[in-house]
Amino acid sequence: MPELTPRLKERAAAVLLFLKWLLYACAVGLIVGGIASAFHYGIDWATELRFRFPWLILCLPLAGAAIVLLYRLCGMENDSGTNQVLIAVRDAQPLKLRTAPLIFLATILTHLTGGSAGREGAALQLGGSTAAYLGRTLGLDAKDRRVMVMCGMAAAFSALFGTPLTAALFAMEMVSVGVMYYAAIVPCTLSALLALQVARWAGLHKHGGYQVTGVPELDPLSLLRVCVLGLLCALLSILFCRVIHAAPKLYAKYLPNPVVRAMVGGLLVLALTALVGSQDYNGAGDGVIRRMLGGESIPEAFLLKLLFTALTLGAGFRGGEIVPVLFTGAAFGSLAGPLLGLSQSFGGALGMAAVFCGTTNCPLSSVFLAHELFGGQGLGLYAMCCSVSYMLSDYYSLYSAQKIVYSKFKTEWVNQKAK
Repeated sequence: MPELTPRLKERAAAVLLFLKWLLYACAVGLIVGGIASAFHYGIDWATELRFRFPWLILCLPLAGAAIVLLYRLCGMENDSGTNQVLIAVRDAQPLKLRTAPLIFLATILTHLTGGSAGREGAALQLGGSTAAYLGRTLGLDAKDRRVMVMCGMAAAFSALFGTPLTAALFAMEMVSVGVMYYAAIVPCTLSALLALQVARWAGLHKHGGYQVTGVPELDPLSLLRVCVLGLLCALLSILFCRVIHAAPKLYAKYLPNPVVRAMVGGLLVLALTALVGSQDYNGAGDGVIRRMLGGESIPEAFLLKLLFTALTLGAGFRGGEIVPVLFTGAAFGSLAGPLLGLSQSFGGALGMAAVFCGTTNCPLSSVFLAHELFGGQGLGLYAMCCSVSYMLSDYYSLYSAQKIVYSKFKTEWVNQKAK
């Protein structure tokens, strides 16, 4: 039998590599999809229990102390959350498996007692650490383990939020701004799609995304309006990032003991809740987002959600930042949109996508998010609003470990850390 030519050998190796990643992606999608679905139900259970027994919010200071002590007991007191996942992808640093159960329990405890946090950011840690453990178990090298972490991130985000295309792109786009990890496109997409199927088998995501009304036709005036809203969302994105990063520094400056810091943070959130007179800003707030997109006007909501979230996460509570970002964007867009001649519902949807874009520096993911959450109508307008927000939000980011590889303004290499 004649020997294979170098080209045939190369093609055979490519096919084997493709089959290998199909197998690994299926494993990650099924395993992480199941864990993320359980996490989704855990958050729902905690939220429902808090609504049924509103007095649970009084336990917020104790929950903060418990979370800090739990991380200390497991030797993870200095865990940097989602930033650690980004570093694991870019620099191949190991992720500890204990990250998964810790973020699982801590986020549910935060939601149970009324801390203002999301779950999708926590899902990135949950999926990334689980997939990293699978990669180590399989004996993969450092480069392949990076892809496994991205697969885990995509699978968890997809199962939790029901947006597989956004999840796959987000996992590849968020680590280094200006560089897409295209080598991971097949495994990330497959992991995300399979994880969504697992979530649907578990009874999740049966009703689709959000209902948006008043989407205008694409014309010069509507383009101008969404560009102005994109500019305003960029400014809000900068404010959100600066406040979120400043909060833990201020806590640490005046309250160096982490346990005391968490308890005081819980007390501050309690006091603010009493001042507001409702629990609309505790937890993730998905129900409030739907109310605003449905026409309810809450002018101060975007500032209150930002303040609640900064007080919660800055004190040491655990959870995601993404749903608070979406809440803040929806509240601001539903306020600014009508002032620019857009409907409240469409303005809120634009704000969600554009503030997500400005705080994560992921324009492609943001456009896909708009498509998967709101449908295809007006997609060009969402894309324009997100593009403006991305360009004008400077180099700020929710994640300090995110690296800006290419300039947002010129075709040049900048290679700097996000602000």
